[in-house]
Order: sequence, then C-alpha cells, then structure tokens
Amino acid sequence: MINTILIFPIIACILMLLVKKRAFDSFMINAYAIVHFISSILLALGIGKEGNIPYFTVDNTNLIFLLILSFVFLMVAIYNNGYSKTFNFSDKKINHYSLMIMIFTLAMSGTVLSSNLGIAWIFVEATTLSSAYLIYFNKTKHSIEAAWKYVFICSIGIALAFAGIIFLNIAQGEINTLDFAQLYQHALAFDPFWLKMAFVFMLFGFGTKMGLAPMHFWLPDAHSQAPSPISALLSATLLNSAFLVIVRVFKVLDIANCDAWARAMLLICGFISLFVTAVFVYHIKNYKRMLAYSSIENMGILAIGTALGGAALYAVIAHLIGHSLAKASFFLTSGNILELFETKRIKSVHALMEANKKTGWLWVFSFLAICAFPTSVLFISEFLIIKTMLLEGHYLLCVLFVLLLTIILWAIGKVVINMTFGKLSEDKVQIIEKNKQKLCACMFAPQIIMLLIVFTLGVYIPEFLNNIINCAVAGF
Repeated sequence: MINTILIFPIIACILMLLVKKRAFDSFMINAYAIVHFISSILLALGIGKEGNIPYFTVDNTNLIFLLILSFVFLMVAIYNNGYSKTFNFSDKKINHYSLMIMIFTLAMSGTVLSSNLGIAWIFVEATTLSSAYLIYFNKTKHSIEAAWKYVFICSIGIALAFAGIIFLNIAQGEINTLDFAQLYQHALAFDPFWLKMAFVFMLFGFGTKMGLAPMHFWLPDAHSQAPSPISALLSATLLNSAFLVIVRVFKVLDIANCDAWARAMLLICGFISLFVTAVFVYHIKNYKRMLAYSSIENMGILAIGTALGGAALYAVIAHLIGHSLAKASFFLTSGNILELFETKRIKSVHALMEANKKTGWLWVFSFLAICAFPTSVLFISEFLIIKTMLLEGHYLLCVLFVLLLTIILWAIGKVVINMTFGKLSEDKVQIIEKNKQKLCACMFAPQIIMLLIVFTLGVYIPEFLNNIINCAVAGF
C-alpha cells in the first residue's frame, strides 16, 4: 500500500504531461485522492504493510498523520472539482497546477511515511519546491512576493535542519544512522551536548516549515495568496508533516534523558506562537491572512501540549485531528467568499448570510470549531492541556495560555460576526448575483463532512479511532 501511495502519482504525472487535458487532470487528482485514502485505510487495518519500498513505513506514530493527510486531500480534491471550473486560465496552466498538487501531496506523503530522517529531510525540501508554484499560481504582485518569501525562508529553515542532522551524526559517535528505529535504540549512547544542539537546529529548521514562531514569517503571506484548496493543504497537512519530524526527533531526546531541554524549547516556541498571533490578529485586513495566523496559534498549542507530555499528548493528537479538519473547512469556505465578493479584504465582506446562507453557516461553524466551542473536539483537547498544566502546577503558564487564547478568540470572533451579519449594499448585490452561480454542491459538501466529524468527535470518539490515538500517544 505504501508503494501505491508513492508510485501512483509519479505514473499519473507522466500521463498528465502527455494528455494535457483539463478533464483528465481533474480525473487523476480525484483518482489519486481515492487511491491514497483507500490505501491509508487498509494500512490502518494492518493490510499491505509488508514488501514496501525501503526507508518507508507505517507505525504507531505516523499512522494518524497519514490518515489525516489522506482524508483532507480527498476533501480538497472534491472541492477542487468545483473550484477549478472558476479558473479563467489555459489548459496548460491548469495542467501545471494539477501536476504540482500531485507532486506536493506525494512529497507530504513521503515525509509522513519516511522511516529515515535523511529521507524525511529530502521530502520536506520537495514540499517547498512543489508548493512554491502553487502559491505563485495567480501571478499577482503579492503572490510572487509570497512565493519568493516562502522559498527563501523555508530554504534557510531546511539548511538549519540539515545542520541539525550533522550535529545528530556527531552526537552518535561511531553508530552513524538516521533510521528512526536505530536512533531510538541507541539514543542513550549519544553525546548529550551535540544531541541538544541537534534538536535546537532541527526545531528551528523543521519548525520553520511547521509555522512555529519566531520562524513563521512566510506563512501568513503564503496561505493568503495561494488558491483556497492549496491554502487548506498547506495549513491542514503540510504543517502536520513538519510537526511529525519534530516529534520523531523529540523522542530521541526523551529516550536519551535530554527531554527537559527539548520540552523547554517547545514551550518557548509554543507560547511565542500564541503571543505573535494575539498581537497581529487584531491588525489584519485580509481574512485568509487571519486564518493563517490561526494556524500559527494552533501549531503553538501542539508544541505546548508535546512539551507538557502525559495526558496532554492525547490532547495533542485530538487537536491535530480537529485543527486539520476545521482549518481545511475554514480555508475552503474562504474560497467561496472570495468567489462571491471578489475580494480578500475583511471590510469589503459583510452580510454573508444574506449573500449565500450555506457559505455563511459554514463560515460560522468553521469559526466555532477552530475556536474550541463545545462540542468541537478542539474544546476537549484544549481542556486537557489546561488540566495538565494545573495538575503539574504550571499555574502561571495556564493563566497565560488561557489569556492568549481568549484574546485570539475575541479578535477572530469579531471579524467573523462582522463578515457574517448585516445588510448587503446595492453594489455588492449585483456582484454576488453574478458570482453565486459559480458555487456548486462540491464546494459545500467537504466542509459539511469535516465539520460534522469535528463536532461529533467532541461528543464521542469511536473505539477504533481512540485506539489509533492511544497508539500514537505511545509512539511520542
């Protein structure tokens, strides 16, 4: 099954280059999404784990990341069927767009499935190269600037991560391996100083790709300028892939009894991410940019939960699931808003409920899901993190955590309410009447499905999913 996930898109891309037809491109994206999802489900059931390409594996840690990637990609592919029809571009440009979606998903899959740190590093770099074109896709002044900033900052990040890998190699002495299983086995023999140095560089390196502050500078521009399906993939799957690599390296330090250092670094980056979001979210004029800062906030929450350990690790996995689905829904719905109003400016969008009720309700419920309103699964995850802080006596951190989340909630909530309610002006009515015909069923269904899952999991987590989450926690 791993072979299928990694080889199918390569064959598909060759065929797409030969055919170069819009309908065929769309068919291949949908086919890969279905194949990816079915393969992931079979791997979760323990089918097809043997006889795969060397250096790739499915284990307790990465299975949940793979399932999230597969499901979100499937939802984005469904949405893209309607969204791509609104493109006023040549078949050649659509072909390039479709090719890069395939390569980008392949690169993220390679990162998630890799059992070797060096291979994971290569695939993380591949995500930069493939997604840069997708960010640049609209070829506006701002999208070109965002793409260059993305490539430049992420290249620095990947260089720092490479330096971290070198330091990890020095820490090993004569062992000389980058295989995660071998790293865990020999971790106690590693030099603590070089191991700590390796983690710092890899945290800042892969943390750049994860969107952790203070390495987050590329993220708001890239997410706001990319087409909405790509923004959903960037926020809901790419950031997770980088987080997985950090988690795997963190486990090496945990086994080597250097985890206090690693936890402190994660806590610092996590709280800086929350602080940066709380400060900048009040001054944002672009609603897609607002969602990007929300992603920085949620990556910070994941870092904080990982640093706390214990019961908070269950919260981390639950939060990972909830954020991925809710944020993908939020970004896809922002694509509907952009189609309706032809602007990303917050002040130019109002009376969403009047303009298009389905989009308005999706916008509101995406907000409720991402801001951890009951019964969102994010409410459970954030509650568990707060509970862990209190039980471990981190009272000051708990107060700061709740305060920053409240500030962010207020800022985003104010924007969402102003955009959703009110009265449409005459000039907007004409624009919306013309544009709402572009919105088809497949531009609503994915968000509905994802939001239903987010709110259902806040009430009931099925046993099979609970087992997968517990296995992932054991693998941290």
